[in-house]
Amino acid sequence: MVEVDVIGPALSAGFDVIQAVRLRTNIESGACYQGQTHGHEGFLLSPAEADALLQSPGNAQVLFPYLTGDDLLSNRPPAPQRYVIDLQPRDILEAGRYSQLLDRLKASVLPTRQAAAAEEAARNEAVLGANPKAKVNQHHRNFLNRWWLLSYPRPELIARISTLPRYIVCSQVTKRPTFEFIETRIRPNAALIVFPLPDDYSFGILQSGIHWAWFVARCSTLKGDFRYTSDTVFDTFPWPQGPTLLQVEKVAEAAVALRRLRREVMCENSWSLRELYRTLDIPGHNPLRSAQEALDAAVRAAYGMRPKDDPLAFLLALNGELADRKASLLPVVGPGLPPVVKDVAGLVTEDCITIAR
Repeated sequence: MVEVDVIGPALSAGFDVIQAVRLRTNIESGACYQGQTHGHEGFLLSPAEADALLQSPGNAQVLFPYLTGDDLLSNRPPAPQRYVIDLQPRDILEAGRYSQLLDRLKASVLPTRQAAAAEEAARNEAVLGANPKAKVNQHHRNFLNRWWLLSYPRPELIARISTLPRYIVCSQVTKRPTFEFIETRIRPNAALIVFPLPDDYSFGILQSGIHWAWFVARCSTLKGDFRYTSDTVFDTFPWPQGPTLLQVEKVAEAAVALRRLRREVMCENSWSLRELYRTLDIPGHNPLRSAQEALDAAVRAAYGMRPKDDPLAFLLALNGELADRKASLLPVVGPGLPPVVKDVAGLVTEDCITIAR
């Protein structure tokens, strides 16, 4: 079934992408998620607290490094600064096997959720007293019924990334396109947008200026910064439909080269990702800009874009073509490696943000 956002005419360069997009091309793939919302500081631990608790057998099954958007962009090097207790999908009896962690949550999280649920119940009683047919909120009551779990644990996301060696993230609110691979043991915070894709080709497409142009045209904003949204940005973004194997490999190679350069410069200068990317605001030759341009050239070739093609006009036209294909029940290539790739392992390198073993 074709999902339509807002139908508009095909436009030339400078068109309003927001009004012209027809198809949410990636809606079935589920390849873009918001990270976990903990909902209470009681779920979070310092590294020292986590180290002590990890001495007890079994706690490593439910205690994970927890990466935020600021950790990604500001830390030198990028790395989690806290751990999170994630007992999902266990019920209260199963959670009892981790008594140290459950006792911590019982002392910190449970009283807060009980109080919030009581306040909500009082508000609802007053509303229903004035209007018995009024709709009331059961938000906090639902949280109380599963008080030992994160507010939004994102079970589908965790199930997907648990099968991968690494996954891609970007900060949900950002001024610049900055994507990175994350080790699977690390849990992503809600400030991150998560792409459960482990290969270098997919990273290259997402990190490209072509994707960034679509992002800027389709995203919302928060205090002047761009905000990545799955429904308006990712679900509508058309991926290359017929790249050759050589073109896929070129994108992957350029993506690896860009990340390698980033790591080297960040290490040499003791810079964060944010500090590194701020150098692009300064005129003059910049190796990072050159690496990005090489990646963009490889991605344009994978799309079949001509040198003078406007990327937004090209993507809009492709979006329309894919809408027609789906309406005719014809196949559409979605996020990830295209069918031409048979050796997936050859396009999955090992670099990623990790933690000490």
